[in-house]
Amino acid sequence: MQADKSRESLLRKPMVQTLLASLICIVLGLLVGYIALLIINPSGATDAIISVMKNFWAYSKPEKQLKNFGCTLVTTAPLIMCSLSVLFAYKVGLFNIGAAGQYVAGAGASLYFALALHMPWYVCIIAAMLAGAILGAISGFLKAYRNVNEVISCIMLNWISLYLVNTLLAPVKNPTGKDTFTLASQNPGAQLPSLGLNTLFNQKNVTIAIPLAVLICVCIWVLLNKTRLGYELRATGLNKNAAKYCGMRDRYNIILTMAIAGALAGIGAAMLYLSDFEQWAVTQASVPAMGFNGIAAAFLGGLNPIGAIFSSYFIQHITRGGANVDMNMYCAQISDLISSVIIYMCGFVLFMKQFMNKRLDAKTQRTKKGGSAA
Repeated sequence: MQADKSRESLLRKPMVQTLLASLICIVLGLLVGYIALLIINPSGATDAIISVMKNFWAYSKPEKQLKNFGCTLVTTAPLIMCSLSVLFAYKVGLFNIGAAGQYVAGAGASLYFALALHMPWYVCIIAAMLAGAILGAISGFLKAYRNVNEVISCIMLNWISLYLVNTLLAPVKNPTGKDTFTLASQNPGAQLPSLGLNTLFNQKNVTIAIPLAVLICVCIWVLLNKTRLGYELRATGLNKNAAKYCGMRDRYNIILTMAIAGALAGIGAAMLYLSDFEQWAVTQASVPAMGFNGIAAAFLGGLNPIGAIFSSYFIQHITRGGANVDMNMYCAQISDLISSVIIYMCGFVLFMKQFMNKRLDAKTQRTKKGGSAA
Protein backbone atom coordinates (compact mmCIF):
# COMPACT_ATOMS: atom_id res chain seq x y z
CA MET A 1 0.00 0.00 0.00
CA GLN A 2 2.80 2.35 0.94
CA ALA A 3 4.65 1.47 -2.26
CA ASP A 4 1.56 2.34 -4.34
CA LYS A 5 1.28 5.72 -2.64
CA SER A 6 4.95 6.45 -3.23
CA ARG A 7 4.63 5.49 -6.89
CA GLU A 8 1.53 7.63 -7.30
CA SER A 9 3.26 10.56 -5.60
CA LEU A 10 6.20 10.19 -7.98
CA LEU A 11 3.92 10.04 -11.03
CA ARG A 12 2.19 13.27 -9.96
CA LYS A 13 5.41 15.26 -10.06
CA PRO A 14 5.34 17.61 -13.10
CA MET A 15 8.90 16.78 -14.11
CA VAL A 16 8.23 13.03 -14.09
CA GLN A 17 4.99 13.49 -16.03
CA THR A 18 6.73 15.64 -18.63
CA LEU A 19 9.49 13.09 -19.08
CA LEU A 20 7.07 10.16 -19.43
CA ALA A 21 4.75 12.06 -21.78
CA SER A 22 7.67 13.15 -23.95
CA LEU A 23 9.02 9.60 -24.17
CA ILE A 24 5.59 8.25 -25.13
CA CYS A 25 5.22 10.88 -27.88
CA ILE A 26 8.71 10.12 -29.20
CA VAL A 27 8.01 6.37 -29.32
CA LEU A 28 4.66 6.92 -31.03
CA GLY A 29 6.23 9.29 -33.54
CA LEU A 30 8.97 6.81 -34.39
CA LEU A 31 6.39 4.03 -34.69
CA VAL A 32 4.26 6.02 -37.15
CA GLY A 33 7.38 6.93 -39.13
CA TYR A 34 8.43 3.29 -39.21
CA ILE A 35 4.99 2.23 -40.47
CA ALA A 36 5.26 4.81 -43.26
CA LEU A 37 8.64 3.37 -44.23
CA LEU A 38 7.20 -0.15 -44.23
CA ILE A 39 4.40 0.90 -46.55
CA ILE A 40 6.82 2.54 -49.02
CA ASN A 41 9.54 -0.14 -48.99
CA PRO A 42 9.53 -2.84 -46.28
CA SER A 43 13.01 -4.17 -47.09
CA GLY A 44 14.86 -1.04 -45.95
CA ALA A 45 12.48 0.27 -43.27
CA THR A 46 14.44 -1.02 -40.26
CA ASP A 47 17.77 0.34 -41.52
CA ALA A 48 16.15 3.67 -42.36
CA ILE A 49 14.63 4.25 -38.91
CA ILE A 50 17.91 3.21 -37.26
CA SER A 51 19.76 5.73 -39.45
CA VAL A 52 17.40 8.47 -38.31
CA MET A 53 18.06 7.68 -34.66
CA LYS A 54 21.81 7.26 -35.08
CA ASN A 55 22.51 10.59 -36.80
CA PHE A 56 26.28 11.20 -36.36
CA TRP A 57 26.80 7.75 -34.80
CA ALA A 58 26.23 6.31 -38.27
CA TYR A 59 29.77 7.36 -39.21
CA SER A 60 32.64 5.05 -38.34
CA LYS A 61 35.43 7.62 -38.03
CA PRO A 62 35.52 9.67 -34.77
CA GLU A 63 36.41 12.88 -36.61
CA LYS A 64 33.35 12.45 -38.85
CA GLN A 65 31.18 11.82 -35.81
CA LEU A 66 32.45 14.96 -34.10
CA LYS A 67 31.95 17.08 -37.20
CA ASN A 68 28.36 15.95 -37.70
CA PHE A 69 27.66 16.27 -33.99
CA GLY A 70 28.91 19.84 -34.29
CA CYS A 71 26.52 20.46 -37.20
CA THR A 72 23.64 19.24 -35.03
CA LEU A 73 24.67 21.61 -32.23
CA VAL A 74 24.84 24.55 -34.65
CA THR A 75 21.18 24.07 -35.60
CA THR A 76 20.14 23.25 -32.03
CA ALA A 77 21.01 26.70 -30.68
CA PRO A 78 18.45 28.65 -32.79
CA LEU A 79 15.78 26.02 -32.10
CA ILE A 80 16.36 26.42 -28.35
CA MET A 81 15.77 30.15 -28.70
CA CYS A 82 12.61 29.68 -30.77
CA SER A 83 11.24 27.20 -28.22
CA LEU A 84 12.03 29.70 -25.44
CA SER A 85 10.13 32.33 -27.41
CA VAL A 86 7.04 30.13 -27.64
CA LEU A 87 7.07 28.89 -24.04
CA PHE A 88 7.75 32.34 -22.58
CA ALA A 89 4.65 33.75 -24.26
CA TYR A 90 2.63 30.65 -23.38
CA LYS A 91 3.46 31.06 -19.69
CA VAL A 92 1.77 34.45 -19.89
CA GLY A 93 -1.30 33.07 -21.64
CA LEU A 94 -0.26 34.01 -25.18
CA PHE A 95 0.35 31.73 -28.14
CA ASN A 96 3.31 33.14 -30.04
CA ILE A 97 2.94 31.48 -33.42
CA GLY A 98 4.82 34.53 -34.69
CA ALA A 99 8.18 33.13 -33.53
CA ALA A 100 8.74 32.22 -37.19
CA GLY A 101 8.30 35.81 -38.34
CA GLN A 102 10.36 37.18 -35.46
CA TYR A 103 13.07 34.69 -36.41
CA VAL A 104 12.94 36.01 -39.98
CA ALA A 105 13.20 39.60 -38.73
CA GLY A 106 16.22 38.66 -36.64
CA ALA A 107 17.86 36.97 -39.62
CA GLY A 108 17.28 40.00 -41.82
CA ALA A 109 18.56 42.50 -39.27
CA SER A 110 21.67 40.49 -38.34
CA LEU A 111 22.66 39.85 -41.96
CA TYR A 112 21.98 43.42 -43.08
CA PHE A 113 24.12 44.84 -40.28
CA ALA A 114 26.79 42.25 -41.03
CA LEU A 115 26.91 42.42 -44.83
CA ALA A 116 25.66 45.90 -45.71
CA LEU A 117 26.92 47.90 -42.72
CA HIS A 118 29.92 45.67 -41.85
CA MET A 119 29.22 45.74 -38.12
CA PRO A 120 30.84 43.38 -35.58
CA TRP A 121 28.99 40.29 -34.35
CA TYR A 122 27.75 41.75 -31.06
CA VAL A 123 26.12 44.71 -32.84
CA CYS A 124 24.48 42.28 -35.28
CA ILE A 125 23.04 40.23 -32.41
CA ILE A 126 21.63 43.36 -30.76
CA ALA A 127 20.07 44.37 -34.09
CA ALA A 128 18.48 40.92 -34.44
CA MET A 129 17.17 41.07 -30.88
CA LEU A 130 15.61 44.50 -31.42
CA ALA A 131 14.06 43.53 -34.75
CA GLY A 132 12.41 40.45 -33.23
CA ALA A 133 11.30 42.46 -30.18
CA ILE A 134 9.68 45.16 -32.31
CA LEU A 135 7.77 42.60 -34.35
CA GLY A 136 6.61 40.81 -31.20
CA ALA A 137 5.65 44.10 -29.54
CA ILE A 138 3.39 44.97 -32.50
CA SER A 139 1.33 41.83 -31.88
CA GLY A 140 1.39 42.53 -28.14
CA PHE A 141 0.16 46.09 -28.68
CA LEU A 142 -2.69 44.95 -30.93
CA LYS A 143 -3.65 42.34 -28.31
CA ALA A 144 -3.45 44.73 -25.36
CA TYR A 145 -5.22 47.77 -26.83
CA ARG A 146 -7.46 46.37 -29.57
CA ASN A 147 -7.93 42.79 -28.36
CA VAL A 148 -6.69 41.45 -31.70
CA ASN A 149 -6.01 37.74 -31.37
CA GLU A 150 -2.23 37.34 -31.27
CA VAL A 151 -2.41 34.23 -33.48
CA ILE A 152 -4.02 36.20 -36.33
CA SER A 153 -1.67 39.18 -36.09
CA CYS A 154 1.39 36.93 -35.77
CA ILE A 155 0.51 34.87 -38.85
CA MET A 156 0.05 38.01 -40.92
CA LEU A 157 3.31 39.49 -39.65
CA ASN A 158 5.15 36.27 -40.48
CA TRP A 159 4.59 36.81 -44.20
CA ILE A 160 5.07 40.56 -44.05
CA SER A 161 8.45 40.09 -42.38
CA LEU A 162 9.48 37.42 -44.92
CA TYR A 163 8.97 39.64 -47.95
CA LEU A 164 10.45 42.68 -46.23
CA VAL A 165 13.58 40.73 -45.36
CA ASN A 166 13.86 39.36 -48.91
CA THR A 167 13.74 42.93 -50.19
CA LEU A 168 16.14 44.20 -47.54
CA LEU A 169 18.78 41.56 -48.27
CA ALA A 170 18.53 41.71 -52.07
CA PRO A 171 21.45 44.22 -52.30
CA VAL A 172 23.76 41.80 -50.43
CA LYS A 173 22.87 38.77 -52.56
CA ASN A 174 25.66 36.93 -54.29
CA PRO A 175 25.28 37.73 -58.03
CA THR A 176 26.07 34.13 -58.95
CA GLY A 177 23.26 32.61 -56.86
CA LYS A 178 20.13 33.22 -54.85
CA ASP A 179 21.83 33.35 -51.42
CA THR A 180 23.42 36.22 -49.56
CA PHE A 181 27.19 36.53 -49.41
CA THR A 182 29.05 34.45 -46.84
CA LEU A 183 30.32 36.31 -43.80
CA ALA A 184 33.77 34.81 -44.29
CA SER A 185 34.11 36.53 -47.66
CA GLN A 186 32.56 39.90 -46.76
CA ASN A 187 32.85 40.51 -43.02
CA PRO A 188 34.63 37.86 -40.91
CA GLY A 189 34.25 40.10 -37.86
CA ALA A 190 30.50 39.48 -37.93
CA GLN A 191 30.97 35.76 -37.29
CA LEU A 192 30.29 34.62 -33.75
CA PRO A 193 33.49 33.73 -31.87
CA SER A 194 34.11 30.03 -31.36
CA LEU A 195 36.41 30.14 -28.31
CA GLY A 196 37.99 26.88 -29.47
CA LEU A 197 34.72 25.00 -29.95
CA ASN A 198 35.30 24.78 -33.70
CA THR A 199 38.55 22.90 -33.08
CA LEU A 200 36.94 20.67 -30.46
CA PHE A 201 34.15 19.56 -32.79
CA ASN A 202 36.18 19.66 -36.01
CA GLN A 203 33.52 21.99 -37.44
CA LYS A 204 34.29 25.63 -38.26
CA ASN A 205 30.71 26.80 -37.70
CA VAL A 206 30.45 25.69 -34.07
CA THR A 207 30.45 28.93 -32.05
CA ILE A 208 29.47 30.27 -28.64
CA ALA A 209 25.83 29.99 -29.73
CA ILE A 210 25.19 26.75 -27.82
CA PRO A 211 26.62 27.84 -24.43
CA LEU A 212 24.95 31.22 -24.91
CA ALA A 213 21.58 29.58 -25.61
CA VAL A 214 21.91 27.39 -22.48
CA LEU A 215 22.77 30.48 -20.41
CA ILE A 216 19.71 32.30 -21.74
CA CYS A 217 17.55 29.28 -20.84
CA VAL A 218 18.74 29.51 -17.24
CA CYS A 219 18.08 33.27 -17.19
CA ILE A 220 14.54 32.79 -18.52
CA TRP A 221 13.87 30.11 -15.89
CA VAL A 222 15.07 32.47 -13.16
CA LEU A 223 13.01 35.34 -14.59
CA LEU A 224 9.80 33.33 -14.73
CA ASN A 225 10.11 31.52 -11.40
CA LYS A 226 12.27 33.64 -9.10
CA THR A 227 11.48 37.28 -9.85
CA ARG A 228 8.64 39.68 -9.19
CA LEU A 229 8.35 40.48 -12.89
CA GLY A 230 8.00 36.80 -13.71
CA TYR A 231 5.25 36.43 -11.11
CA GLU A 232 3.37 39.42 -12.54
CA LEU A 233 3.68 38.10 -16.06
CA ARG A 234 2.40 34.66 -15.11
CA ALA A 235 -0.40 36.20 -13.05
CA THR A 236 -1.46 38.29 -16.04
CA GLY A 237 -1.55 35.16 -18.15
CA LEU A 238 -3.67 33.24 -15.64
CA ASN A 239 -6.25 35.99 -15.19
CA LYS A 240 -5.78 39.38 -16.79
CA ASN A 241 -8.70 40.97 -14.95
CA ALA A 242 -7.56 39.71 -11.54
CA ALA A 243 -4.03 40.95 -12.24
CA LYS A 244 -5.39 44.37 -13.18
CA TYR A 245 -7.51 44.44 -10.00
CA CYS A 246 -4.37 43.76 -7.95
CA GLY A 247 -2.64 46.76 -9.46
CA MET A 248 -0.59 44.96 -12.10
CA ARG A 249 -0.12 46.64 -15.48
CA ASP A 250 -1.88 44.06 -17.61
CA ARG A 251 -1.49 45.83 -20.96
CA TYR A 252 2.15 46.64 -20.33
CA ASN A 253 2.82 43.03 -19.33
CA ILE A 254 1.25 41.68 -22.54
CA ILE A 255 3.34 43.97 -24.74
CA LEU A 256 6.49 43.26 -22.73
CA THR A 257 5.92 39.52 -22.96
CA MET A 258 5.58 39.54 -26.72
CA ALA A 259 8.59 41.85 -27.04
CA ILE A 260 10.75 39.48 -24.98
CA ALA A 261 9.44 36.48 -26.92
CA GLY A 262 10.25 38.22 -30.19
CA ALA A 263 13.72 39.16 -28.98
CA LEU A 264 14.46 35.52 -28.13
CA ALA A 265 13.44 34.33 -31.60
CA GLY A 266 15.48 37.13 -33.18
CA ILE A 267 18.58 36.12 -31.25
CA GLY A 268 18.02 32.54 -32.40
CA ALA A 269 18.23 33.63 -36.04
CA ALA A 270 21.43 35.55 -35.34
CA MET A 271 22.95 32.46 -33.73
CA LEU A 272 22.47 30.49 -36.94
CA TYR A 273 23.28 33.04 -39.63
CA LEU A 274 26.18 34.67 -37.79
CA SER A 275 27.80 31.25 -37.55
CA ASP A 276 27.98 31.32 -41.38
CA PHE A 277 26.52 27.79 -41.35
CA GLU A 278 24.02 28.76 -44.04
CA GLN A 279 23.02 31.84 -46.00
CA TRP A 280 19.67 33.51 -46.55
CA ALA A 281 17.95 32.74 -49.86
CA VAL A 282 16.37 36.03 -50.90
CA THR A 283 14.02 34.27 -53.33
CA GLN A 284 12.43 31.95 -50.79
CA ALA A 285 8.64 32.07 -50.69
CA SER A 286 8.05 30.26 -47.41
CA VAL A 287 8.80 31.13 -43.80
CA PRO A 288 11.67 29.04 -42.34
CA ALA A 289 10.47 26.06 -40.32
CA MET A 290 12.69 26.87 -37.34
CA GLY A 291 10.10 29.11 -35.69
CA PHE A 292 7.32 26.57 -36.10
CA ASN A 293 9.54 23.74 -34.87
CA GLY A 294 10.04 25.85 -31.76
CA ILE A 295 6.40 25.16 -30.89
CA ALA A 296 7.02 21.42 -30.90
CA ALA A 297 10.27 21.80 -28.96
CA ALA A 298 8.54 23.94 -26.32
CA PHE A 299 5.76 21.41 -25.72
CA LEU A 300 8.08 18.41 -25.91
CA GLY A 301 10.17 20.07 -23.21
CA GLY A 302 7.11 20.45 -21.01
CA LEU A 303 7.10 24.26 -21.39
CA ASN A 304 10.18 24.35 -19.18
CA PRO A 305 13.23 26.41 -20.23
CA ILE A 306 15.61 23.65 -19.13
CA GLY A 307 13.53 20.96 -20.83
CA ALA A 308 13.66 23.03 -24.03
CA ILE A 309 17.41 22.40 -24.25
CA PHE A 310 16.98 18.63 -24.46
CA SER A 311 13.85 18.65 -26.63
CA SER A 312 15.46 21.04 -29.13
CA TYR A 313 18.52 18.85 -29.40
CA PHE A 314 16.40 15.73 -29.92
CA ILE A 315 14.39 17.34 -32.73
CA GLN A 316 17.53 18.48 -34.51
CA HIS A 317 19.12 15.07 -33.92
CA ILE A 318 16.37 13.22 -35.76
CA THR A 319 16.06 15.92 -38.41
CA ARG A 320 19.72 15.67 -39.36
CA GLY A 321 19.61 11.89 -38.91
CA GLY A 322 16.93 11.73 -41.58
CA ALA A 323 19.50 12.83 -44.15
CA ASN A 324 21.24 9.45 -43.68
CA VAL A 325 18.27 7.48 -45.05
CA ASP A 326 19.09 5.52 -48.23
CA MET A 327 17.70 7.70 -51.04
CA ASN A 328 17.90 4.80 -53.48
CA MET A 329 15.01 3.16 -51.63
CA TYR A 330 13.12 6.25 -50.51
CA CYS A 331 12.46 9.68 -51.99
CA ALA A 332 14.36 12.70 -50.72
CA GLN A 333 11.33 13.89 -48.73
CA ILE A 334 11.12 10.74 -46.57
CA SER A 335 13.50 12.17 -43.98
CA ASP A 336 11.29 15.25 -43.68
CA LEU A 337 8.23 12.99 -43.32
CA ILE A 338 9.76 11.03 -40.45
CA SER A 339 10.95 14.18 -38.70
CA SER A 340 7.58 15.88 -39.21
CA VAL A 341 5.63 12.96 -37.76
CA ILE A 342 7.80 12.88 -34.64
CA ILE A 343 7.61 16.66 -34.27
CA TYR A 344 3.83 16.48 -34.70
CA MET A 345 3.54 13.90 -31.94
CA CYS A 346 5.54 16.18 -29.66
CA GLY A 347 2.57 18.52 -29.58
CA PHE A 348 0.60 15.97 -27.55
CA VAL A 349 2.79 16.19 -24.44
CA LEU A 350 0.28 18.33 -22.52
CA PHE A 351 -2.58 16.02 -23.49
CA MET A 352 -0.57 13.05 -22.24
CA LYS A 353 0.00 14.80 -18.91
CA GLN A 354 -3.70 15.58 -18.58
CA PHE A 355 -4.54 11.97 -19.38
CA MET A 356 -2.11 10.72 -16.70
CA ASN A 357 -3.59 13.09 -14.10
CA LYS A 358 -7.12 11.94 -14.89
CA ARG A 359 -6.12 8.29 -14.52
CA LEU A 360 -4.36 9.02 -11.22
CA ASP A 361 -7.38 10.96 -9.94
CA ALA A 362 -9.71 8.11 -10.89
CA LYS A 363 -7.46 5.61 -9.14
CA THR A 364 -7.39 7.79 -6.02
CA GLN A 365 -11.19 7.99 -6.01
CA ARG A 366 -11.52 4.21 -6.32
CA THR A 367 -9.06 3.75 -3.45
CA LYS A 368 -11.01 6.13 -1.24
CA LYS A 369 -14.30 4.42 -2.02
CA GLY A 370 -12.74 1.04 -1.30
CA GLY A 371 -11.40 2.32 2.02
CA SER A 372 -14.78 3.79 2.97
CA ALA A 373 -16.58 0.55 2.13
CA ALA A 374 -14.15 -1.39 4.29
